[in-house]
Amino acid sequence: MEPIRQILAVLLVLGLLGGALYWLRTKGAARLTGNGFRRPAKRQMRSIEQLRLTPQHSLHMVKVGERVMLVALSPGGCSVLNSGIEMQIEDRVVSG
Repeated sequence: MEPIRQILAVLLVLGLLGGALYWLRTKGAARLTGNGFRRPAKRQMRSIEQLRLTPQHSLHMVKVGERVMLVALSPGGCSVLNSGIEMQIEDRVVSG
């Protein structure tokens, strides 16, 4: 009888924690990310797309506010190639 009571107590606590997490997520107070729980932030900078040219060279299209920039990365540093790209761009974030 005692093991059943302990299992039910653990399930009750897990259920309460899950309910609290669900409530916080619906209110926007917590978001589960790879780094743990964080408040959703209003991001001003987004990576739109990246293109690997070689293992050490790449091009990145970055949106800062309403401005879109093309940035080149190399072992020697980085440089902005074009800071006013005029094109229709999907508002998506590249992950990974």
